[in-house]
Amino acid sequence: MSDSGTSTSGSLLPMDLYNQVTAQGDKIRVLKSEKSPKEEIDAAVKLLLALKVDYKNVTGQDYKPGVPPADDMPTNRNGPSTPNDGDDFVDPWTVQTGSAKGVDYDKLIVRFGSSKIDQALIDRIERVTGQKAHHFLRRGIFFSHRDMHQVLDAYEKKKPFYLYTGRGPSSEAMHVGHLIPFIFTKWLQEVFNVPLVVQLTDDEKYLWKDLTLEKAYQYATENAKDIIACGFDVNKTFIFSDLEYMGKSSGFYQNVVKVQKHVTFNQVKGIFGFTDSDCIGKISFPAIQAAPSFSSSFPEIFKGRKDIQCLIPCAIDQDPYFRMTRDVAPRINYPKPALMHSTFFPALQGAQTKMSASDPNSSIFLTDTAKQIKSKINKHAFSGGKDTIEEHRQFGGNWEVDVSYMYLTFFLEDDERLEQIKQDYSSGALLTGDLKKILTETLQPMISAHQERRKHITEETVKQFMMPRKLAFDF
Repeated sequence: MSDSGTSTSGSLLPMDLYNQVTAQGDKIRVLKSEKSPKEEIDAAVKLLLALKVDYKNVTGQDYKPGVPPADDMPTNRNGPSTPNDGDDFVDPWTVQTGSAKGVDYDKLIVRFGSSKIDQALIDRIERVTGQKAHHFLRRGIFFSHRDMHQVLDAYEKKKPFYLYTGRGPSSEAMHVGHLIPFIFTKWLQEVFNVPLVVQLTDDEKYLWKDLTLEKAYQYATENAKDIIACGFDVNKTFIFSDLEYMGKSSGFYQNVVKVQKHVTFNQVKGIFGFTDSDCIGKISFPAIQAAPSFSSSFPEIFKGRKDIQCLIPCAIDQDPYFRMTRDVAPRINYPKPALMHSTFFPALQGAQTKMSASDPNSSIFLTDTAKQIKSKINKHAFSGGKDTIEEHRQFGGNWEVDVSYMYLTFFLEDDERLEQIKQDYSSGALLTGDLKKILTETLQPMISAHQERRKHITEETVKQFMMPRKLAFDF
């Protein structure tokens, strides 16, 4: 899977938007021909209308089927492709927002046609599992879903499902933001007691980055150690490298080919913004990220069964891959994958700034020492405090844009303490330095414990997790 907000691609060009509108129209026709549920068609139509508005904003013209924009058509830089006016741009490689508070996720739900994780769904998860909801759910960090009620319906009827998430290994060191899907996935695996597959898209990184195949695979195995250090059970978890596994599993490759056959070049350009100058590896890659959504891709685990639904916890920038997958699934007689979407993890410099593996000061890395963590937070964490202590005491700080507070919402599990910190900061009783100290004291022991666990993970341990095998479940 991609690293959200860590790569740079340009703003959407008129032709990119034209292809997206065309692909969405094709999708609606397929949904109608397959007599899909009304709410699914309505969501697709809502997204089509939003795309047409974007197209008009950028080109100054209404979308007309079969009439692509001229090559020399000027781009309206006040449109959605440049988020300076508060609009957001999100795709699997780029996350841009014009707001210091970050992306407007309610708008993104409407744009992507997903469903909000509301209190009723959180309450149902608690009833079904008998466990208190994870603080990522309680705080809206995982905020959107597709078909989660369907997963719960099946679970209550004792029908199996499995979890699938992934990591795009673009560097040897992961940062704390990369832990978010794995922390939540581990909780899901524990409360539902289900298998987990973790895809390491080293092939994607070879295609998109200036990496050799050998270096991409090395990053994958190093990242696997950090994932294992999150505490996953080797008897219930399969981690795989695309470069390694696809050559071993005919079931996996067959599903890749099935997806490839059912997605046109026009559709993939519309969904992902590919151009004629992109290599064919990029254009075919989405089918590889789709394949783990189908249980028959893992014959050792599921004994060839094709009817087991999967649930995918991921950041919402990965949703375009799985919208495509959900479109294809019924046409190849597989269940649609369900999804739970997370918000984005902000860079230290603020929600408007990209995190980058090449900029060590943009985030806290899992290799950082306690001294480095303290220094980075003190020097680089964007503050919502006032310019002077006197003003801060009088007017209070803005917790909505303060990165230290944002990070605490992810990593401070105590709800009551977090609420008290917010109140104290807003009132001016808590200064920026105090807030940064709390974050430092929260992250230092967490990362130190992670580093200690990782030290004990050997190459043999990695091989055990990455070996295709039966897990501790009978299918």
